[in-house]
Amino acid sequence: MKLNLPSPVQEIHSPLYLEKGLRVFVKRDDLIHPLISGNKWRKLKYILSDAQDQAKTHLVTFGGAYSNHLLACAAAANYNGLNCTGVVRGEQVKNEILDKCAALGMRLIFVDRERYRNKHQIFKELFEKDDQAYFIDEGGASEEAVQGCEEIITELHATFDHILCAAGTGSTAAGILAAINKQELNTRLQLIPVLKDGDFFNQAIDKYAIPDTSFELHKNYHFGGYAKYNDQLLEFIIDYYHQHEILLDQVYTAKLVFGLDDLIRSDFFKPGEHLLWIHTGGKTGLLGIKEKLIAKAPEFRQILEEIL
Repeated sequence: MKLNLPSPVQEIHSPLYLEKGLRVFVKRDDLIHPLISGNKWRKLKYILSDAQDQAKTHLVTFGGAYSNHLLACAAAANYNGLNCTGVVRGEQVKNEILDKCAALGMRLIFVDRERYRNKHQIFKELFEKDDQAYFIDEGGASEEAVQGCEEIITELHATFDHILCAAGTGSTAAGILAAINKQELNTRLQLIPVLKDGDFFNQAIDKYAIPDTSFELHKNYHFGGYAKYNDQLLEFIIDYYHQHEILLDQVYTAKLVFGLDDLIRSDFFKPGEHLLWIHTGGKTGLLGIKEKLIAKAPEFRQILEEIL
Protein backbone atom coordinates (compact mmCIF):
# COMPACT_ATOMS: atom_id res chain seq x y z
CA MET A 1 0.00 0.00 0.00
CA LYS A 2 1.66 3.22 -1.18
CA LEU A 3 1.11 6.23 1.07
CA ASN A 4 2.07 9.83 0.37
CA LEU A 5 3.74 10.58 3.71
CA PRO A 6 4.64 12.98 5.07
CA SER A 7 1.77 14.77 3.41
CA PRO A 8 2.80 18.00 1.67
CA VAL A 9 2.25 21.52 2.98
CA GLN A 10 1.08 24.02 0.37
CA GLU A 11 0.68 27.78 0.59
CA ILE A 12 -2.71 29.16 -0.43
CA HIS A 13 -2.55 32.49 -2.23
CA SER A 14 -5.58 34.71 -1.97
CA PRO A 15 -6.14 38.48 -2.29
CA LEU A 16 -7.92 38.33 1.08
CA TYR A 17 -4.87 36.88 2.83
CA LEU A 18 -2.56 39.39 1.16
CA GLU A 19 -4.85 42.26 2.16
CA LYS A 20 -4.82 41.12 5.81
CA GLY A 21 -1.06 40.53 5.89
CA LEU A 22 -1.37 36.80 6.56
CA ARG A 23 0.27 33.71 5.12
CA VAL A 24 -2.04 30.70 4.95
CA PHE A 25 -0.93 27.13 4.36
CA VAL A 26 -2.71 23.78 4.12
CA LYS A 27 -1.43 20.35 5.11
CA ARG A 28 -2.68 18.13 2.31
CA ASP A 29 -3.63 14.98 4.20
CA ASP A 30 -6.23 14.47 1.46
CA LEU A 31 -3.32 13.33 -0.72
CA ILE A 32 -2.15 10.52 1.61
CA HIS A 33 -4.11 7.86 -0.30
CA PRO A 34 -7.05 7.88 -2.76
CA LEU A 35 -9.33 5.85 -0.46
CA ILE A 36 -7.67 6.07 2.98
CA SER A 37 -7.10 9.79 2.92
CA GLY A 38 -6.83 12.55 5.46
CA ASN A 39 -7.29 11.76 9.11
CA LYS A 40 -8.74 8.36 8.18
CA TRP A 41 -5.25 6.94 7.71
CA ARG A 42 -4.00 8.79 10.78
CA LYS A 43 -6.73 7.22 12.89
CA LEU A 44 -6.45 3.72 11.44
CA LYS A 45 -2.67 3.39 11.56
CA TYR A 46 -2.35 2.40 15.21
CA ILE A 47 -5.78 0.77 15.32
CA LEU A 48 -4.54 -1.70 12.68
CA SER A 49 -1.33 -2.18 14.62
CA ASP A 50 -3.30 -2.95 17.79
CA ALA A 51 -5.55 -5.40 15.94
CA GLN A 52 -2.50 -7.20 14.57
CA ASP A 53 -0.88 -7.29 18.02
CA GLN A 54 -4.03 -9.01 19.30
CA ALA A 55 -4.02 -11.39 16.31
CA LYS A 56 -7.43 -10.12 15.24
CA THR A 57 -8.30 -10.70 11.60
CA HIS A 58 -11.85 -9.30 11.38
CA LEU A 59 -12.40 -5.54 11.57
CA VAL A 60 -15.91 -4.45 12.55
CA THR A 61 -16.78 -0.77 12.26
CA PHE A 62 -19.67 1.66 11.90
CA GLY A 63 -20.82 4.59 9.75
CA GLY A 64 -23.45 6.22 7.62
CA ALA A 65 -24.29 5.40 4.02
CA TYR A 66 -21.71 7.86 2.63
CA SER A 67 -19.10 7.27 5.34
CA ASN A 68 -15.49 8.03 4.39
CA HIS A 69 -14.51 5.97 7.41
CA LEU A 70 -16.29 2.83 6.15
CA LEU A 71 -14.54 3.16 2.81
CA ALA A 72 -11.16 3.70 4.46
CA CYS A 73 -11.62 0.64 6.68
CA ALA A 74 -12.68 -1.49 3.73
CA ALA A 75 -9.61 -0.44 1.77
CA ALA A 76 -7.24 -0.87 4.72
CA ALA A 77 -8.62 -4.34 5.46
CA ASN A 78 -8.35 -5.33 1.81
CA TYR A 79 -4.73 -4.20 1.54
CA ASN A 80 -3.81 -6.01 4.77
CA GLY A 81 -5.62 -9.27 4.00
CA LEU A 82 -8.19 -8.84 6.78
CA ASN A 83 -11.92 -9.52 6.87
CA CYS A 84 -14.13 -6.50 7.41
CA THR A 85 -17.74 -5.78 8.34
CA GLY A 86 -19.39 -2.39 8.13
CA VAL A 87 -22.49 -1.71 10.20
CA VAL A 88 -24.40 0.98 8.32
CA ARG A 89 -26.78 3.41 9.99
CA GLY A 90 -30.30 3.50 8.54
CA GLU A 91 -32.33 1.67 5.93
CA GLN A 92 -30.70 -0.48 3.27
CA VAL A 93 -29.50 1.59 0.34
CA LYS A 94 -27.12 1.37 -2.61
CA ASN A 95 -24.64 4.06 -3.58
CA GLU A 96 -21.13 4.42 -5.00
CA ILE A 97 -19.43 4.40 -1.60
CA LEU A 98 -21.12 1.25 -0.33
CA ASP A 99 -20.64 -0.47 -3.69
CA LYS A 100 -16.92 0.28 -3.45
CA CYS A 101 -16.83 -1.00 0.14
CA ALA A 102 -18.46 -4.25 -1.00
CA ALA A 103 -16.08 -4.54 -3.96
CA LEU A 104 -13.19 -4.27 -1.50
CA GLY A 105 -14.63 -7.19 0.47
CA MET A 106 -16.55 -5.44 3.24
CA ARG A 107 -19.69 -7.22 4.44
CA LEU A 108 -22.46 -4.65 4.98
CA ILE A 109 -25.08 -4.89 7.72
CA PHE A 110 -27.82 -2.22 7.90
CA VAL A 111 -29.40 -1.39 11.27
CA ASP A 112 -32.12 1.09 12.14
CA ARG A 113 -31.08 4.43 13.63
CA GLU A 114 -32.40 3.71 17.11
CA ARG A 115 -30.54 0.43 17.42
CA TYR A 116 -27.44 2.02 15.91
CA ARG A 117 -27.08 4.31 18.93
CA ASN A 118 -25.60 1.43 20.98
CA LYS A 119 -22.69 0.25 18.86
CA HIS A 120 -21.07 -1.84 21.56
CA GLN A 121 -24.33 -3.73 22.05
CA ILE A 122 -24.56 -4.40 18.31
CA PHE A 123 -21.00 -5.69 18.32
CA LYS A 124 -21.75 -7.95 21.29
CA GLU A 125 -24.94 -9.34 19.74
CA LEU A 126 -23.48 -10.03 16.31
CA PHE A 127 -19.88 -10.92 17.01
CA GLU A 128 -19.69 -12.23 20.58
CA LYS A 129 -18.73 -15.71 19.33
CA ASP A 130 -16.21 -14.39 16.80
CA ASP A 131 -12.89 -14.29 18.66
CA GLN A 132 -11.26 -12.71 15.60
CA ALA A 133 -13.56 -9.66 15.62
CA TYR A 134 -12.06 -6.28 16.49
CA PHE A 135 -14.29 -3.31 17.36
CA ILE A 136 -13.57 0.04 15.67
CA ASP A 137 -15.81 2.90 16.71
CA GLU A 138 -17.50 5.21 14.21
CA GLY A 139 -14.93 7.51 12.65
CA GLY A 140 -12.15 5.53 14.32
CA ALA A 141 -12.42 7.55 17.55
CA SER A 142 -9.97 6.01 20.04
CA GLU A 143 -6.71 6.49 21.92
CA GLU A 144 -4.96 4.96 18.91
CA ALA A 145 -6.57 7.59 16.67
CA VAL A 146 -5.23 10.36 18.91
CA GLN A 147 -1.77 8.83 18.70
CA GLY A 148 -1.94 8.73 14.92
CA CYS A 149 -3.18 12.31 14.63
CA GLU A 150 -0.23 13.56 16.68
CA GLU A 151 1.86 12.85 13.60
CA ILE A 152 0.12 15.66 11.73
CA ILE A 153 2.26 17.97 13.86
CA THR A 154 5.43 15.91 14.16
CA GLU A 155 5.68 15.85 10.35
CA LEU A 156 5.83 19.64 10.12
CA HIS A 157 9.14 21.37 9.36
CA ALA A 158 7.89 24.85 10.26
CA THR A 159 5.94 26.39 13.11
CA PHE A 160 2.66 28.25 12.83
CA ASP A 161 0.89 30.79 14.99
CA HIS A 162 -2.44 29.05 14.49
CA ILE A 163 -3.53 25.64 13.28
CA LEU A 164 -7.14 25.21 12.18
CA CYS A 165 -9.05 21.95 12.01
CA ALA A 166 -12.62 20.80 11.46
CA ALA A 167 -13.88 18.85 14.45
CA GLY A 168 -16.26 15.90 14.62
CA THR A 169 -15.49 13.35 17.34
CA GLY A 170 -12.61 15.34 18.83
CA SER A 171 -9.90 12.70 18.37
CA THR A 172 -8.08 14.57 15.58
CA ALA A 173 -8.11 17.74 17.66
CA ALA A 174 -6.89 15.82 20.70
CA GLY A 175 -3.97 14.41 18.74
CA ILE A 176 -2.98 17.83 17.43
CA LEU A 177 -3.20 19.31 20.92
CA ALA A 178 -1.18 16.49 22.42
CA ALA A 179 1.62 17.05 19.89
CA ILE A 180 1.55 20.84 20.36
CA ASN A 181 1.95 20.31 24.10
CA LYS A 182 4.68 17.69 23.83
CA GLN A 183 6.72 19.93 21.52
CA GLU A 184 5.98 22.99 23.67
CA LEU A 185 4.90 24.99 20.64
CA ASN A 186 3.47 28.49 20.88
CA THR A 187 0.69 27.47 18.53
CA ARG A 188 -2.99 28.07 19.10
CA LEU A 189 -5.47 25.47 17.83
CA GLN A 190 -8.63 26.91 16.29
CA LEU A 191 -11.44 24.36 15.98
CA ILE A 192 -14.46 24.56 13.70
CA PRO A 193 -17.11 22.12 15.01
CA VAL A 194 -19.16 20.67 12.16
CA LEU A 195 -22.18 19.91 14.34
CA LYS A 196 -24.39 22.11 16.47
CA ASP A 197 -23.32 21.03 19.94
CA GLY A 198 -19.73 22.21 19.77
CA ASP A 199 -19.43 22.50 23.54
CA PHE A 200 -18.92 18.75 23.88
CA PHE A 201 -15.34 19.16 22.61
CA ASN A 202 -14.23 20.27 26.04
CA GLN A 203 -15.38 16.88 27.36
CA ALA A 204 -13.79 15.08 24.40
CA ILE A 205 -10.41 16.68 25.10
CA ASP A 206 -10.75 15.83 28.80
CA LYS A 207 -11.53 12.20 27.88
CA TYR A 208 -8.16 11.87 26.21
CA ALA A 209 -6.39 13.51 29.18
CA ILE A 210 -4.81 16.31 27.14
CA PRO A 211 -3.01 18.44 29.78
CA ASP A 212 -3.58 21.88 28.24
CA THR A 213 -6.53 23.78 26.81
CA SER A 214 -4.76 25.91 24.21
CA PHE A 215 -7.64 25.84 21.76
CA GLU A 216 -10.68 27.88 20.82
CA LEU A 217 -14.03 26.78 19.44
CA HIS A 218 -15.75 28.71 16.66
CA LYS A 219 -19.27 27.36 16.74
CA ASN A 220 -21.02 29.43 14.06
CA TYR A 221 -20.00 27.47 10.96
CA HIS A 222 -21.92 24.19 11.26
CA PHE A 223 -24.55 25.26 8.65
CA GLY A 224 -27.36 23.68 10.64
CA GLY A 225 -25.63 20.58 12.02
CA TYR A 226 -23.67 17.52 11.05
CA ALA A 227 -23.72 16.92 7.26
CA LYS A 228 -26.07 19.90 6.84
CA TYR A 229 -25.34 22.45 4.13
CA ASN A 230 -26.98 25.10 1.98
CA ASP A 231 -26.49 26.75 -1.41
CA GLN A 232 -23.96 29.17 0.05
CA LEU A 233 -21.70 26.31 1.12
CA LEU A 234 -22.11 24.50 -2.22
CA GLU A 235 -21.12 27.65 -4.08
CA PHE A 236 -18.13 28.05 -1.75
CA ILE A 237 -16.99 24.49 -2.60
CA ILE A 238 -17.25 25.22 -6.32
CA ASP A 239 -15.51 28.61 -6.13
CA TYR A 240 -12.71 27.28 -3.95
CA TYR A 241 -11.97 24.49 -6.39
CA HIS A 242 -11.90 26.91 -9.30
CA GLN A 243 -9.50 29.22 -7.43
CA HIS A 244 -7.15 26.64 -5.87
CA GLU A 245 -7.91 23.23 -7.45
CA ILE A 246 -8.52 21.77 -3.99
CA LEU A 247 -11.71 19.79 -3.34
CA LEU A 248 -13.55 20.51 -0.11
CA ASP A 249 -16.40 18.39 1.23
CA GLN A 250 -19.65 19.71 2.63
CA VAL A 251 -19.37 17.79 5.92
CA TYR A 252 -15.97 18.91 7.22
CA THR A 253 -13.45 20.84 5.17
CA ALA A 254 -15.74 23.34 3.43
CA LYS A 255 -17.10 24.42 6.81
CA LEU A 256 -13.54 24.70 8.10
CA VAL A 257 -12.27 26.89 5.26
CA PHE A 258 -15.47 28.96 5.15
CA GLY A 259 -14.95 29.64 8.85
CA LEU A 260 -11.26 30.40 8.33
CA ASP A 261 -11.98 33.01 5.67
CA ASP A 262 -14.74 34.57 7.78
CA LEU A 263 -12.41 34.83 10.79
CA ILE A 264 -9.78 36.44 8.57
CA ARG A 265 -12.29 39.00 7.26
CA SER A 266 -13.26 39.88 10.84
CA ASP A 267 -9.59 40.47 11.77
CA PHE A 268 -9.46 37.59 14.25
CA PHE A 269 -5.80 37.01 13.32
CA LYS A 270 -2.96 39.54 13.57
CA PRO A 271 -1.08 40.78 10.49
CA GLY A 272 2.12 38.83 9.99
CA GLU A 273 0.81 35.59 11.46
CA HIS A 274 1.22 32.23 9.74
CA LEU A 275 -1.81 29.94 9.66
CA LEU A 276 -2.09 26.25 8.77
CA TRP A 277 -5.34 24.42 8.12
CA ILE A 278 -5.57 20.65 8.01
CA HIS A 279 -7.21 19.06 4.99
CA THR A 280 -8.67 15.94 6.59
CA GLY A 281 -9.83 14.42 3.31
CA GLY A 282 -13.46 13.43 2.90
CA LYS A 283 -13.89 14.17 -0.80
CA THR A 284 -15.88 10.96 -1.33
CA GLY A 285 -18.62 12.58 0.74
CA LEU A 286 -19.26 14.86 -2.24
CA LEU A 287 -20.81 11.90 -4.03
CA GLY A 288 -23.77 12.25 -1.67
CA ILE A 289 -24.56 15.67 -3.16
CA LYS A 290 -23.37 14.92 -6.69
CA GLU A 291 -26.51 15.97 -8.55
CA LYS A 292 -26.79 19.27 -6.69
CA LEU A 293 -23.16 20.14 -7.42
CA ILE A 294 -23.47 19.22 -11.09
CA ALA A 295 -26.65 21.30 -11.40
CA LYS A 296 -24.70 24.33 -10.19
CA ALA A 297 -21.44 23.51 -11.98
CA PRO A 298 -21.71 20.95 -14.84
CA GLU A 299 -17.91 20.70 -15.04
CA PHE A 300 -17.99 18.92 -11.67
CA ARG A 301 -19.42 15.80 -13.32
CA GLN A 302 -15.99 14.66 -14.49
CA ILE A 303 -14.33 15.73 -11.24
CA LEU A 304 -16.75 13.65 -9.18
CA GLU A 305 -16.56 10.66 -11.53
CA GLU A 306 -12.80 10.49 -10.88
CA ILE A 307 -13.08 10.41 -7.08
CA LEU A 308 -13.37 6.61 -6.86
